[in-house]
Amino acid sequence: MISMMQNDKHIDTIFFIGPQGSGKGTQAKLLAEKTGFFYWEMGAIFRAMSKSGTELGKKIGELIDQGVLLDDDIWLEVVKHKLAELPKGHRVIFDGVPRRIGQAHYLLAHLLELGYSNFLTLFIDLPREESMKRLLLRAQTENRKDDTPEAIEFRLKQYEEDTLPVLDYLKKNSTYITIDGKPPVAEVTAQIDKALASILAN
Repeated sequence: MISMMQNDKHIDTIFFIGPQGSGKGTQAKLLAEKTGFFYWEMGAIFRAMSKSGTELGKKIGELIDQGVLLDDDIWLEVVKHKLAELPKGHRVIFDGVPRRIGQAHYLLAHLLELGYSNFLTLFIDLPREESMKRLLLRAQTENRKDDTPEAIEFRLKQYEEDTLPVLDYLKKNSTYITIDGKPPVAEVTAQIDKALASILAN
């Protein structure tokens, strides 16, 4: 297991950001397994809460069934609820979170309130053309009906409009590292391990 100590402080929060197809989810899971961090994947958390039987869960379930995007108010409520469930001091890897600048402001402020303080951002960079190529290939191999060229184009546009502005905020408020997402999975993992080793050595 990788020790995440930096100058006698724990790296306690890692944000994995990148376009769809960049492999950020795969890398986030791999790093969580190696470090023991809680792996935070928003879609899975929403789905689990929708089956919880709580009022919030029922509301989330209804929106998911309708195919409606959850607004920031519900997103914030879920984040607050889930973070409160984690053992005090349990470190977290966020997969593709935060997605919008309002979410970023709230999430970092709330994490600071809870005692988290040493933030790291790993931006998995991938050109738009490569994202399209990978997602279209995934649609063919996995027979995913939601991965039409139009749907992929729409999601990438959303990412560019909503998530890219978050990067400037994270550059100012966390240790920020750009990882080349074009190579195979093992090579990207090696880049991340090298970057983490460099941070921890300084």
